[in-house]
Amino acid sequence: MVAVDGPSGAGKSTFAKNLAAELGAQLISTDHFATWSDPTTKWWPRLVQALDQVADGKPGRYRKTDWSQGFPCPDQGDEVEIRPQGTIILEGFSSARKANTRTSLTIFVDHGDEATRLERAVQRDGESQRQHFIRWQQYERGWFAVDETKARADYVVTSS
Repeated sequence: MVAVDGPSGAGKSTFAKNLAAELGAQLISTDHFATWSDPTTKWWPRLVQALDQVADGKPGRYRKTDWSQGFPCPDQGDEVEIRPQGTIILEGFSSARKANTRTSLTIFVDHGDEATRLERAVQRDGESQRQHFIRWQQYERGWFAVDETKARADYVVTSS
């Protein structure tokens, strides 16, 4: 498993998508789980349960968070199956957390300018999400400082 982590708007989803295509890997996003009110904690055991199934040689399954109404509905989206063979790329905020003991490689995608990252995220998801992203960025700063995600990464990629 390869974890591709980094702050919102840094370009990690694009990087991970390109890497998955190059490697023929399965791509899983933490956006399938996280919500504005639960960026990192309550959903993590659901992902671990699916990954445990894969580690046992069985397909892992979970339901995505449904964002189609403009707000998160955990466990109400499409079902996803993780195949128990090949490379898995886990992409998204907190994917390379210290508690993720399954990774073989961690990549931190960075774009140092927080204002630019905010504008990228708002452009992608809409002006109505701006205040959510401002709070999210505050949470990210604290998370990355405590988790030491960037310092522990095997590779740091700087996006433009």
